[in-house]
Amino acid sequence: MRWIIAFTAVGLAALPATAFSAPNRPDAQGEVRRDLRAGNVRSLREIERTVLPTKPGMQYLGPEYDPAAMVYRLKFIREGHVMFVDVDARTGQVLGESH
Repeated sequence: MRWIIAFTAVGLAALPATAFSAPNRPDAQGEVRRDLRAGNVRSLREIERTVLPTKPGMQYLGPEYDPAAMVYRLKFIREGHVMFVDVDARTGQVLGESH
């Protein structure tokens, strides 16, 4: 049983962060790719390079992408408190934070 848990954890860690984008929208990853190819949004990696350094001491849990709003939502946690950072995917501007 332990090897199943370990194998699953390793497999999940190997997935790209975009695989977790908008779990309620199965085609969100395809939509963000289309938006990227069209030059309408910045890449998730570019957004992360800007935002992650502003959250020292927080664990980054991953992104979601809302194709209708063209917004990335980055999820963080520290000491059991979850924080969301919404970022305009077109400009990279932080739109707000919620706790």
